[in-house]
This record gives sequence, structure tokens and C-alpha cells, in this order.
Amino acid sequence: MEDVKVLIIVVVAFSVSCVGSLGLEDLKTCDFRAVYNFGDSNSDTGGGSAAFWIAGLPPGETFFGRPVGRASDGRLVIDFIAEHLGLPYLSPYLDSIGTSFRHGANFAIGGSTIRPQNESMSLNGVSPFSLDVQIVQFGNFKVRTRYFYDRGNAGHRRNLPRPRDFSKALYVFDIGQNDIAAGLRKNNYSDFHASVPDIVDQLAKAVQNVYDHGARTFWIHNTGPIGCLPVNLHYRDIPPEQLDNHGCLRAQNAYSMELNRLLKDRVLKLRTELKHAALTYVDIYAAKYELIANANNQGFVDAANICCGFHEDEIQVYCGQKQSINGTEIYAGSCENPSDYISWDGVHYSEAANRWIAHRIINGSFTDPPLPLKYACHKS
Repeated sequence: MEDVKVLIIVVVAFSVSCVGSLGLEDLKTCDFRAVYNFGDSNSDTGGGSAAFWIAGLPPGETFFGRPVGRASDGRLVIDFIAEHLGLPYLSPYLDSIGTSFRHGANFAIGGSTIRPQNESMSLNGVSPFSLDVQIVQFGNFKVRTRYFYDRGNAGHRRNLPRPRDFSKALYVFDIGQNDIAAGLRKNNYSDFHASVPDIVDQLAKAVQNVYDHGARTFWIHNTGPIGCLPVNLHYRDIPPEQLDNHGCLRAQNAYSMELNRLLKDRVLKLRTELKHAALTYVDIYAAKYELIANANNQGFVDAANICCGFHEDEIQVYCGQKQSINGTEIYAGSCENPSDYISWDGVHYSEAANRWIAHRIINGSFTDPPLPLKYACHKS
């Protein structure tokens, strides 16, 4: 794994040097008018809450100071992307209260997968809003908002997207972690291995569908190192040989790396198939792994520590929940200083970690091509 760390550092250095050699001074910055996001809880800005549960604290306590339906103490990577582009935070497609879609919409829902799963929200937390459903929602959104925009008055139009802006928007795909989690639950690597090509095909079909709707700039995240999620490290004794040099489960990370390898190949192929599209492959895995590997040097506590939740002696009470253990009620609250932690709740990242990750993908350090986000509309 030390070789992996060296490779990541080399890739970053190469990427930064490439950015300088691409002649950015000759490129115009992209005029992104909106952002449309498809994903899971890593980028859900309140859609899951609108559909399934009442949002509550402590999530949201650091930045928003109120429940906002995000799986973090504050902002997510998608929020920092919107900020960087000078756009408002994305309104969830399913949230009808006080919502403006003038600058885009967020179709991400916590628990969503690329491939529809034969599981339920109540059983394993799997959302019925898989990627194919999110794409149907986007198609309906585009048609219906155009209808009302053309027939509405100025006040009505204020919260609707301008039809001409759909082709000038950034389309973000941040989904796949729950497909890997489903494979881990089944504990059958051969079945997961056989499913990976179809997972990637389903994502590619979604990109093609949105492209057919006029989308031209795509920002496609791979999936992070699931074997580094602290929730996977706190409920059982793990033999040291199953861990890498940074305390992550090797076998689980192998799932992520296999999916990511095929996904990158497919993105490269899509560049030849979608003639008018600019597609950026975002290596979220490398960015998150570098942060985890260098947690202390970056001002964080050990990456395995969890800010919000109770995870001790094989007892797991998730962030913000209450549970009676041997007659004693345990409330799984948050830590005193969330900004010291990489992991917010054992599965999702803190605002401080999301900021660290966002800044490094936005500047092109972990993207292919290695262009800063504001130049992502240019074909490689």
C-alpha cells in the first residue's frame, strides 16, 4: 500500500503539471448556469428527508445550524461545487417547500444505487430511487418546467430553470457506493465481479440519456474507499493481515477499485461516442484515500474515529438516534469539534473533510483530464 500512496502522490504531481501545460490562459472559463446532480447520500441535499424522514440535528449543526437533510454536520462536496461556481445550493427535486430550481436541481437520494436492488429501505436502507428512476425524474422535470416556463408570468418563472440553460449546465454523477455495499452484504465476490460490467453499463446509459436531453458537460465521480469507512472497522475484531497500512480493509477496497477501473474505461469510451460532450472522470477514491492516509498531517484526528454516533463493544447506535442498552438509554450525539474529524457518522464525511476533498477535485488534482472545474466544458 505504500506503493499506492507513492502512486497517488505521483499522479497528483503529474496532474498539476499537466494543468500548467494545457495552456489554460487560452481557454475561456465555462459559463455554467446550473448544476444537475444524480447520486446517493454522499450528495443528497435533502431529497431523502423529503421522501422518507423528518430531518433532525445533529446533522447540519456546523454550517446550517438547523436540520437540512444532509448526512454531515455541514456542507457536502456538491455544496462546495455550487459555491465555487457562484451558484446557490441545489434544491432537492422532491422538496416542494421554498424551492427554487432556477440554477439546477438535485435528484440524489440517500441509499440510492445505480442498479435497482431487490431490497427495501426498511430492510437494508436501499432507496427505491435508483439511478434509472432519477433519470426519469430529470426527464419529467425538463419537460414540465419548460411547459410552465413558457406559460408563466415573470414571478412564476423566477423559480424555474431557463430552457436555454440546460445545455449550459454541469451534470454531476456521484453514485455507486451502495452498489458495492450490496455486493458486500451478499458476501460473494464472484457474483459482485459478474455484476460490475452491468453496473457500469447502467451508469453509461444514464449519461447517454441525459446527453440526449441536451446535456454537454459531465462530471463523473468514481466511488470512494469503502474499506476505510469507520463503521466497517468498529463492530468486530479484524485480523491485522486484513488491513492495509492505513487501517482500511483491503478486500472491501478491492471492490471499489474494480468498479472504478471499469468505470474509467467506460468514461474514456463515452468520449468517443458522445461527440459533443465533455466528460471528466473524478477520482474521488484517490482524493479520499490521500486524506485518510495523511489525516494527522492535515490536522485531523485518526481517520477511524467517528464524530457522531455510539460504536463501542459491538453496540452501534447511529448519529442522532437513541437506544436502550441494558436499561440505559444511549443518545448518539456528536463530538465537540466536528472539524477535527474526517468521518462524521462512520459512513459519511464531515464538512471539514468534504471541503478538503472538494478543493482538490475542483482544482483538477484528481480529475481526468486534469482541468479545474471552471474549464470542464472543454473537450479533452
